[in-house]
Amino acid sequence: MNQKELTVGILGGMGPEATVDLMQRIITATPADDDADHIRMLVDNDPKVPSRIKALIEKTGESPGPYMAKMAQGLVKGGADFLVIPCNTAHKFYPDVAEAVSVPVVNLLELAATTINHHFPDIKKVGLLASTAVQMTELYVPAFARYETTPIFPSADMQEKVMTLIKAVKAKNQTPEMIDDLNQAADDLRQQGAGCLLIACTELSVISTVLKTELPVFDAAQILAEHVVEKVKGKSN
Repeated sequence: MNQKELTVGILGGMGPEATVDLMQRIITATPADDDADHIRMLVDNDPKVPSRIKALIEKTGESPGPYMAKMAQGLVKGGADFLVIPCNTAHKFYPDVAEAVSVPVVNLLELAATTINHHFPDIKKVGLLASTAVQMTELYVPAFARYETTPIFPSADMQEKVMTLIKAVKAKNQTPEMIDDLNQAADDLRQQGAGCLLIACTELSVISTVLKTELPVFDAAQILAEHVVEKVKGKSN
């Protein structure tokens, strides 16, 4: 067993199932013949992180930033060599986390934009399936601006339905009609000129297999999982 391998720390709980989904993606992407070949993950799967929706959309809740900073410090104290934040929306508070620790914190927004540009450097519009908070805060705009690419969202009524689905996945009560809405939102983005889609919400990553579209699809959760494996192992499955 290689004692020098890096240990990843995961700021989880946003939401809990999405955190487990990321862990499974990391395990699946890891080249391994035995238990000892897998990656050590330190996970704070804490669903008590203050609501990103209440803080950013409803503007009635406290900032999750200080809470996330303490989570990060706990993971580093436990032995994490670098940190990841699976939740796209929570990257609004990325500076709180990065400033609280001395180890690297992966920026998923920049990672996803770079990955898409690597595969499709000529695409100028990327359709985002994400929380309305990501749209309101223009979280992905700076990351894509580096490549002269614009992130776009479904039309207002479609985006509202996407948000309804995200909340339903958290509550485990999504319906077939909501899945149809997701696919209609994807088609709406295609009609707006999106060259590819990015699933930029971990709740949607959990149900990503239901997405039906003619466009190339990237999943931020999968991008992050493969990055973790490559960072630790130098390669992935």
